[in-house]
Amino acid sequence: MLSSDLLARINELAHKAKRDKLSEEEKIEQQKLRAAYLQVFRNRFEEQLHSITVVDGTGKDITPSKLKKSKSRRKN
Repeated sequence: MLSSDLLARINELAHKAKRDKLSEEEKIEQQKLRAAYLQVFRNRFEEQLHSITVVDGTGKDITPSKLKKSKSRRKN
């Protein structure tokens, strides 16, 4: 999970980029922070998907096989 300080820095750089130009060091920092943010987002999203089970109106599990396989790989 990203700290609130890192999120604040991401936002600060984004606002600065809209106002002015970023230095090369700031551009590199922004890219690294964005990559870290996206990795955290993807991991959380994947965890959320793994907690889902799709059930039809009759109570039958119709979770897509691709999701079932992903869940089983995650457990191992």
